[in-house]
Amino acid sequence: MSQHSIEVTVNGEAVRAEVEARRTLGDFLRIDAGRTGLHLGCEHGVCGACTVMVDGLAVRSCLMLAVQANGRDVVTVEGLAHADGTLHPAQQAMKDEYGLQCGFCTPGIVMTLAALTADGARPTEAALRDALSGHLCRCTGYQGILRAARRLAQGTAA
Repeated sequence: MSQHSIEVTVNGEAVRAEVEARRTLGDFLRIDAGRTGLHLGCEHGVCGACTVMVDGLAVRSCLMLAVQANGRDVVTVEGLAHADGTLHPAQQAMKDEYGLQCGFCTPGIVMTLAALTADGARPTEAALRDALSGHLCRCTGYQGILRAARRLAQGTAA
């Protein structure tokens, strides 16, 4: 398999690597960039656990090739919190509203919520539900997740 040189900005840091053409962005982020906060679940784009932001848009890292991210800006869940440890509003809302239990799905949900509410956007209830419909959670019943999403959309998250 042919190797490709790529450079991706991950959470503000340039990461260079030689990758096979078929390596997914998720594998690149976990293996080459050491960002293990994202979780690889179904690897078919169904569960949402591997969601990251690429140039500000939420994407399933299992469906994107690492070579497609060459020269782009990627943010993982590790890149959301501030340097002083203050949580991103999406992270804080999920914590405050008990929107997690086992935590496997949480990074993907947080990344979707962060992208959806970036720059102060206030999505509708229908938009929130639509965005979250692509995330599978076996633990919470979604009520805490929806409360967190509503707080973010209303601009009341810390």
